[in-house]
Amino acid sequence: MGERRETGLTAADLPELVRRIRARTPARILAGRAGAAYRTGTQLELREAHAAARDAVEAELELEATLGADFVAQWRLFEVATEAGSKEEFLLEPERGRRLSEAAREEIVERCPAGCDVQIAIGDGLSVTAVAAQVPTLLPLVAEGARGRGWTVGQVFVIRHCRVGVLNEIGELLGPKVVVLLIGERPGLATAESLSAYMAYRPRAGNTDADRNLVSNIHARGLSAAAAAGKILNLAAQMMKLGASGCTVREDSGTERLEP
Repeated sequence: MGERRETGLTAADLPELVRRIRARTPARILAGRAGAAYRTGTQLELREAHAAARDAVEAELELEATLGADFVAQWRLFEVATEAGSKEEFLLEPERGRRLSEAAREEIVERCPAGCDVQIAIGDGLSVTAVAAQVPTLLPLVAEGARGRGWTVGQVFVIRHCRVGVLNEIGELLGPKVVVLLIGERPGLATAESLSAYMAYRPRAGNTDADRNLVSNIHARGLSAAAAAGKILNLAAQMMKLGASGCTVREDSGTERLEP
């Protein structure tokens, strides 16, 4: 057998351009190798990231455990569910995650004011880990930023076993101008803590992704909560001005950054 050669590179061994590239991406580029394979340390990191991704998908949202009792009380959060009765059903039958249960519809109508400028909802999606990591910082920035613009903000609520299409039902139930759904993204090997904000202007049954806008990759190594809040508010303003959302609406280059 031939000699197995390790070719691990330290930061000092790399050209300046490559160091700058590595600093800007979590991708495992030029990580070094042992023969034709990753080195042991990189292999272990990959296995750890894969395990974190699986845990994020399989975890169940528990309101106070996920977001903290003080945060839940401060925002008077309550939890509803979609027609998906279990995490397994949610994963295997996506359409059920796009429809609220009858009990959820009744509770939302009873507890949330109709006709607000902005209605925010929180969905577990495919990463409860992302919801726990990002929402406590992002939600206050978005809600308080909206009020600072003179907009009315509806009662925030949390949706278990939630898919993006639930935006349509929220729009039909409450009739807000803009619905913002903060939802856990499908985790990858870079992070399991990435959140997305899906947005729509007066969403209705039959709307598709073409009628929505998205602010994605909200996490520590991606888009910060402050930058994400600025983008969300900027898009909401554009939607209200144009009376539309989706592929016809583009983010204004003058996006603001909100500091926590």
